Amino acid sequence: MSFVSTPRGLSRWDLLAMLLVLGLLVFFAEASRGLTQSLSGLEVAPVSLEPANLPWYAARTTLRMLAAMLLSLLFTFTYATWAARSRRAELVLVPLLDILQSVPILGFISVTVVFFMALAPGRVLGAEFAAVFAIFTSQAWNMAFSFYQSLRTVPAELTEASRSFHLSAWMRFWRLEVPFAMPALVWNMMMSMSGGWFFVVASEAITVGHTTVMLPGIGSYIALAVARRDLAAVAWAIGTMLVVILVYDQLFFRPLVAWADRFRFEQETGVAPPRSWVLTVLRRSALAARLSTPLTAVGRWSYRVRARRVSARAHDGPRLGRWPEGIWAATVVLLAALALWQIARFVVEGVSPSEVATAVGLGMITLVRVTVLIALTSLIWVPIGVSVGMDPRLARIAQPVAQFMAAFPANLLFPIAVSAIVAFHLHPDIWLSPLMILGTQWYILFNVIAGASAFPTDLREASTVFRLRSWQWWRQVILPGIFPYYVTGALTASGGSWNASIVAEVASWGDTKLKAAGLGAYIADATERGDFPRVVLGVAVMSVFVVLINRLLWRPLYRFAERHFRLD
Repeated sequence: MSFVSTPRGLSRWDLLAMLLVLGLLVFFAEASRGLTQSLSGLEVAPVSLEPANLPWYAARTTLRMLAAMLLSLLFTFTYATWAARSRRAELVLVPLLDILQSVPILGFISVTVVFFMALAPGRVLGAEFAAVFAIFTSQAWNMAFSFYQSLRTVPAELTEASRSFHLSAWMRFWRLEVPFAMPALVWNMMMSMSGGWFFVVASEAITVGHTTVMLPGIGSYIALAVARRDLAAVAWAIGTMLVVILVYDQLFFRPLVAWADRFRFEQETGVAPPRSWVLTVLRRSALAARLSTPLTAVGRWSYRVRARRVSARAHDGPRLGRWPEGIWAATVVLLAALALWQIARFVVEGVSPSEVATAVGLGMITLVRVTVLIALTSLIWVPIGVSVGMDPRLARIAQPVAQFMAAFPANLLFPIAVSAIVAFHLHPDIWLSPLMILGTQWYILFNVIAGASAFPTDLREASTVFRLRSWQWWRQVILPGIFPYYVTGALTASGGSWNASIVAEVASWGDTKLKAAGLGAYIADATERGDFPRVVLGVAVMSVFVVLINRLLWRPLYRFAERHFRLD
């Protein structure tokens, strides 16, 4: 009897799976070391620029980002599903998501840090909660928009098939909607993970009153290196980021991409599927199959429980009348009015009407920057994204490269930008603008790649049969096919650019500081001075701009995509 077929033996796939699982357990144990220590311990052992500390810093930062990713997935599956299924909820949740996307990460930290620090008084764990939540705010909105868009464009014949099989809403969610949305969601998860690096510097430096808590991590390492103008330390940080991105690409995202390929809306075969050695190990390991059996059993049990509950509700008789809808509408209006009144009272007490006009004028300047940059990056990345998404071999090569480029913190380029602007006597209002889009242009690329990779092969072959070439192929085939995905990417890139303006319109390197006129610089200056009425005014004006743009431009484009570009 061979070793592999021995009932009590372990195959090589089982051994590899055990090594992977044990390695992950060791990583989590090492990265979580010191979470329960007191805050004074960070003062005894502050962040150091010694390269030997970078592996541990990288583990701590990666643990925070993975925890934020899990929270983002939970938020996406609940929030986006509620918005997509309920018309009443959609009227509130989608505009609220627009506002949340426009609120700067500094605003979230300043409002929530006291709450999270109070959860574990005097302990590092409270600051870790605040850091994870800050990273969550840089990941969740993009994923929620992607999942919402996918749920709204599920092909009608698939929905009808699920009804003909009498699937409950719970079963339809896991058997139809999540699989249909998974290819795009995975690419947006990669973008969100990479986008988290853009704000990791701010999230790992927690300010409480006049005290700043520097959590050990790559973000705090980068902040210290920039403050000390240590180019060697910056280079070490970039190298460490590259290694970390390559590792979690192999262990996490590449298996997800290969697994999600099975859910492509595809009628024809012949396209080489993406592969992952980790997924191959898990699929061929009998030990992994046995360990996953309880989870599968729980899932099937939940289907039966939900089905019985739906059947019971169907026999409970008619639902209540329309008065709950009236209560819902009245509650929403009351809460919105209360929030507006509180904001207006807080702002009016600290600023004059002329200050409001100034903030609105600066918002118009930032609006011009965002519009021009979104248009330019769309012209660049849409053709590249289509080429990558339609060629699986090219996608396997481009995926880690795109992740690294998206994860590269724009503030590491500030020294080059500041030095070049000063050396060549350039105008900051123009040449600081590209820094706004460096971290957000990738939303367009990743969503276009997801749309092109999900484009059915039979439609590609039909366009070949009809000999559609050049502009006609772009206009009649691929642009309509990727349009819903592009709208999601452009929407999140636009909102992210407004958020990034706070760090991009004010750039510094050592003692040299440049500022461009705009709403982002206005909020950054008010935050630095501790002028909270002007901070609230700037954030409120930015939120109004983002919501109006989404209502007048992106939301109609969403509706247009739902009506005309569904794969029905």
